[in-house]
Amino acid sequence: MAELRAVVMRPDLERLGRYDSHRVRRRFLDAFEARHTRVVQVGGEPVGLFAVRPEPRERWFEHLYLRSDVQGRGLGAQLMKHVLRRDDDARPFRLNVLQGSAARRLYQRHGFVVEREDAVDVWMVRH
Repeated sequence: MAELRAVVMRPDLERLGRYDSHRVRRRFLDAFEARHTRVVQVGGEPVGLFAVRPEPRERWFEHLYLRSDVQGRGLGAQLMKHVLRRDDDARPFRLNVLQGSAARRLYQRHGFVVEREDAVDVWMVRH
C-alpha cells in the first residue's frame, strides 16, 4: 500500500519539488490505520485503496490511490459516490489534495469545496 502511494503521488510530488522516496512511504505508514482502510479490487485484483477516518466532529477521506492503469475509467467517481451516499452521518467530510492534482476536479464534482490552501496542499470540505 505504501508502494502504491509512492507510485501514484510521484508525478505530483515531483512537479512540486517535494518527492522523497523514503518520506512518501513513511508518511503513509505512520498514519496507516487498517480498520479505516479499504482495498479496491477489480476482477479480484487489488488496484487501489482508500480510507475514511472518523473524528469527533468530522470524517477524513484519505489515501484514495488508484493504479494509473485504472485511472480515468470512473472508478474514483464510483468510490466517492459509494462512500458519500452510504451513511447518514451529519459530520462533514474533509480531505486534502496536492496543488495541481487532477484529483481535485474529482472531489469538486462530488461537492467538496476549498476551505484553505497553501503552496503545496489544498484542504477541502463537503458538508
